[in-house]
Amino acid sequence: MRKHILIIVVLLSTYAIGQETEFKGDPDTSFEVARNLAFNSKRQQAQDTLRFILTKYPNYHDVRSFLGSTYSWDGEYKKAAEEFNYVLEKSPERLDTWESAINNELYREAPYNAIKMVEKAFGYFPENETLLYLQASAQSATNNKEQALIIIDKILVNNPNNEKAIAFKQSLLNDLRHNIIGLITAVDLYSEVFDPMKYYSLKYVRRTKYGSIHGRFNFSERFGSTGSQVEVDMYPTISQGLYAYLNFGVSNSYLYPEIRYGAELYKSLPKGFEVSLGFRSLKYSEQTNIYTGSIGWYTGNSYFSFRPYVTPGEPKASMSGTLMYRKYRQDANNYFSMEAGMGFSPDIFYRLGFEGNEDVIVNLQSQKFNLGYYFSSKNNINYWGFLAGVSHQEISFNPRSYFWIYSFSVSWDFNFK
Repeated sequence: MRKHILIIVVLLSTYAIGQETEFKGDPDTSFEVARNLAFNSKRQQAQDTLRFILTKYPNYHDVRSFLGSTYSWDGEYKKAAEEFNYVLEKSPERLDTWESAINNELYREAPYNAIKMVEKAFGYFPENETLLYLQASAQSATNNKEQALIIIDKILVNNPNNEKAIAFKQSLLNDLRHNIIGLITAVDLYSEVFDPMKYYSLKYVRRTKYGSIHGRFNFSERFGSTGSQVEVDMYPTISQGLYAYLNFGVSNSYLYPEIRYGAELYKSLPKGFEVSLGFRSLKYSEQTNIYTGSIGWYTGNSYFSFRPYVTPGEPKASMSGTLMYRKYRQDANNYFSMEAGMGFSPDIFYRLGFEGNEDVIVNLQSQKFNLGYYFSSKNNINYWGFLAGVSHQEISFNPRSYFWIYSFSVSWDFNFK
């Protein structure tokens, strides 16, 4: 019944707004209608109602502040800032408006503006816990993690049970651990033809303010032989929301490419999207170039990504793709993943690294499905991962015949300063 009444009120209010040029209703009742509209996915009607109230009551600050919040939710950060600034100039003692205005600057990726606003707000609310948390968030967004940690500690001195501050501190401590060593061990079990193939990888990661650097030593036992490879990956930060991936590796074993290198550029977009474009190059007896990219979407605690591969060759280019989904828990190191793919991808060379058979391998038919689970210790110093997968792979020396590959891997990372 209440739902039907709300719909009637909404329709009447919307009609009235469309017919009248001057607000004549009860501002409190109309404000409540606008709030219900906003929280029921009718943001445009809500904003129309709020603006109409303000034509007669321009200093109804609750209405104007809420209008600013709806703009911020819609990504109209400049319009939101105008509304918040209007309210704060006339009524600077409104803590909730300061909070909304500062968050708006963080959402628009303007953390230095947020820091300035927090400093102004402290003039009215010295050492306020909410403002301190926002100040720490802004400092963290400028990559000043050390200062953010100092601010969070101020909160915890006065309120040691503040759960948000405790979680934020743990995240900062994790970010401030600039060194990682890790180990991966994996095995592929084949339904026929081949004996089990074993893989090992030892890595060292150094985080810097310019991005992270990964050094890796890979070793494998395959086809009755052993071989190794040394690789370096770099993830340089170019600007806010723009970073790159660079890779270079060498090996003196036929189990790996003699030389491999690659590059990719990643760009964050509004609404949680991210896109990339790049290539990989593998040198066995011949050079094979693979062009790739990705489109990803972060929504809530979920992440979706699609990555295609295009490999030029004869008689035509090979195309394939991988679709991935991750469900995050408390942070980026704790998640469940699923991955499905079809066609050639660079890892097939490692599994079927037959010197001189590059063109054959590129055009192999293949399907795969993987499940992964990754989690951390309570202090976020140790990370573990488990991956299990199955592939249906065409045999390079026996076209249109397939075998199954069952893959298992375990990973461990240790973080330290």
